[in-house]
Amino acid sequence: MQDDIKLEAILEWLSEKKAENVRVYEVQGKTDYTDVIVVCEGSADMHNKAIASHLIDMAKENHLRVLSKAGMESGQWILIDIGDIVVHIFLPETRDYYQIDELFEKVKNRDPNEEIE
Repeated sequence: MQDDIKLEAILEWLSEKKAENVRVYEVQGKTDYTDVIVVCEGSADMHNKAIASHLIDMAKENHLRVLSKAGMESGQWILIDIGDIVVHIFLPETRDYYQIDELFEKVKNRDPNEEIE
């Protein structure tokens, strides 16, 4: 599956389970571990678990390899690594607490040749 088609599919799968406040960060060449970071949130831990389970099921059904997943037990912050796309699913208060969008904005805008402090 082409990268842009894969991203569109992932965003559709998130939408199917009513993920909210979805943001996409293009970080190709800015990080060593992925090209795109998707951040979204659900309304409760059970909602986040449902979003994550659906995403994993649909990825497997469409022959996308899920490299790893974390946080499925608590549902506060779930990470799903699909290789060149990493998806973070948060509770709104957890997302706010870690200021994750500000962090990924910095990564997205970082000069890959600049030193990291």
